[in-house]
Amino acid sequence: MKINQVEELVGVTKKNIRFYEDQGLLRPERNPANGYRDYSLKDVERLKIIKLLRRLDVPCAAIRQVLEGERSLSDCLERHMRDLEKRERDVGHMRQLCERLKAEAPDLADLNADEYLETMKTLEKGGVTFMDTEKSDVNKRRGGAILSAVVWIVLMGVLILAALWGNKVDPLPTGVLIAVLAVPAAVIIGVLIALIQRMKELKGGEYDEARKY
Repeated sequence: MKINQVEELVGVTKKNIRFYEDQGLLRPERNPANGYRDYSLKDVERLKIIKLLRRLDVPCAAIRQVLEGERSLSDCLERHMRDLEKRERDVGHMRQLCERLKAEAPDLADLNADEYLETMKTLEKGGVTFMDTEKSDVNKRRGGAILSAVVWIVLMGVLILAALWGNKVDPLPTGVLIAVLAVPAAVIIGVLIALIQRMKELKGGEYDEARKY
C-alpha cells in the first residue's frame, strides 16, 4: 500500500513515517516495477508499535533495539520507567526550588542568585539534573550559523545565475566571465568551510575548552 494509506490507517504523518525510516525503525519493501515504497500490513503493525512507544517518550534508539531483538520490550520499558522516575524527581526538586524562590525572593531586588546556584550545584552532586543552558546556547548558535551560511550561499547563487543570464544576453570574454563567476563561487566555498569549522567548534572544542579556564 502507499504511504497515504498508511498515514490514514495509523494516524502518523508522512513526515514522521519518513523520519522513522531514516532512523532504521521501518524498512518497507520497494515495488520492483517503479521503485516506490510498498508498505505491507506488517509495516503498519510495526508502525503502530513505534507510535505507541514514541507516545510514551521511549527513545528511537531503544525502540530500534526492541524491534531488532537486541533487547526485550520488558527490559526497555523497565529502563524507561527508571528514566521517567528520575525526571519526576528532577522536576520535583525544581518545583521545590521555585517555591522557595517565590517565598524568599518575591521581588528581583531580594534575589541572591549565588545562594540558589550553590544550592543547585549541591543538588546536582546528588544526581539531580537541571536545564543544561550551555547545550541550549550551543543549539541556538548552531542554528544561527547555519541560517547565516544559507543566506550567503543563496545570495551568491543568485549572483552566479544573474551573471550567466547576462552572459547569454551580452556574452563576455571567457576570461572575464570566469573572473566574475569566481568571486561568488569563492565566497560560497569560504562560507561552507567556515560553517564546517564552526560546527566542529560548537560540537565540543569551543565550549569544552572554555570550561578549563
